[in-house]
Amino acid sequence: MHDILLLDPVRILHGPRTELQQGAALIESGVLSGFGDAARTAAAQLGIQATAAPQQLLAPCLVDPHTVLPAPISGPTETIRSLRRCAAAGGYGQVALLPRGQSWRDQPERLIGLQNADPSSVHLPLWGGFSLNGKGDELAPHGDLLEHGAIGLADDDAVVPLPLLERGLLLGEMGSCPVLIAPRDPNLQGDGLTREGVETLRAGWAPDPLISELLPLQQLLALQQRHPDRQLRLMNISTAAAVDLLGQADRQLKASVCWWHLLVDGSSLSSTDPGCRVRPSLGGAADRLSLRSALQSGVIQAIAVHAVPLDEEDMVLPADQRPPGLSGHHLVLPALWSALVDQGDFSIESLWDVLSFGPSAFLDQPAESLLVGSRRWLLFDPEISWTVNRDDPAAPGAANLPWLGRTMQGRVVACGLSS
Repeated sequence: MHDILLLDPVRILHGPRTELQQGAALIESGVLSGFGDAARTAAAQLGIQATAAPQQLLAPCLVDPHTVLPAPISGPTETIRSLRRCAAAGGYGQVALLPRGQSWRDQPERLIGLQNADPSSVHLPLWGGFSLNGKGDELAPHGDLLEHGAIGLADDDAVVPLPLLERGLLLGEMGSCPVLIAPRDPNLQGDGLTREGVETLRAGWAPDPLISELLPLQQLLALQQRHPDRQLRLMNISTAAAVDLLGQADRQLKASVCWWHLLVDGSSLSSTDPGCRVRPSLGGAADRLSLRSALQSGVIQAIAVHAVPLDEEDMVLPADQRPPGLSGHHLVLPALWSALVDQGDFSIESLWDVLSFGPSAFLDQPAESLLVGSRRWLLFDPEISWTVNRDDPAAPGAANLPWLGRTMQGRVVACGLSS
């Protein structure tokens, strides 16, 4: 992008609860410096000609409410630097990191060096550990973690043992800060790779029973009723039955869904595909469609990338032995725009509600918005075609990138944030 650019006309979404409009925007060295007539006047004084971009979208940055970064400084796959680069290339202004790591972020000193207040860079809010080492045996020092910058408390991608979870909620050191829990019982899941169903039986894969999500979800809903002053968050809802249960709950909890579960299901992938092995398990087409409807109705409020970096050695393992997870922040907006806006009935505003504004509320953080003097913006072109490959400068350092060789429609062509 040029150092000074007047986009006129361009589609503009200024922030939450605003309508999409066609207008003008002036960007100087990555900083938003004006809108509308003020932008046109300033550009004329600088001798800048307008660049027509009527199909492009200037909008606030996206927010990922939870992602995994095990070795932030010197990891063999993904580091803070590579994650920020991929996130900015995908239009993400915030990526909240789960506590999982080579050293679990369950002590205040393990938060040091990961936070960055630089407004020109991708923010990495930190979830502090709910239990020590994520083992579910002892409580981490909740008050100290929150005092030293943790935005809330979380563990891994399974439910915290209920006695320990209830004890932590009773002690209440988290106050009104969010507590993120995955409604998944690994003992009930066993070796299951995809949700139980006809497709799973035909594929010959071990089934993941529905109860592995429903039982812990029922328990978490009951726990929230007993502790109404606490702010439980549900991580990665994945089934139609869970959506129904959430919709019927007396008090609705904020919930997220992984982007991948909105686009594919277990029947559409082979065992060699990187996307077949994720957590929670993939369901069927009915689950995928129900999750989309839950976003539109507000039963689910946030789409998470939930990236989990894996290396080349991980990816040569059979599906049932490979660690679960996908990477690729730069794929999310193009894929969801195509599926939900172009081919579905989502408006651009509603897409931003679940990719940016809803995730901010999920984290109890201020919503992203377009502000004069800010670098927190993205420019998306829905008409660009490009091919997914590992050599793309926007690609993550991890090896578990889906859709290699696939042609994608739409791309973030600029972002004000540095990597």
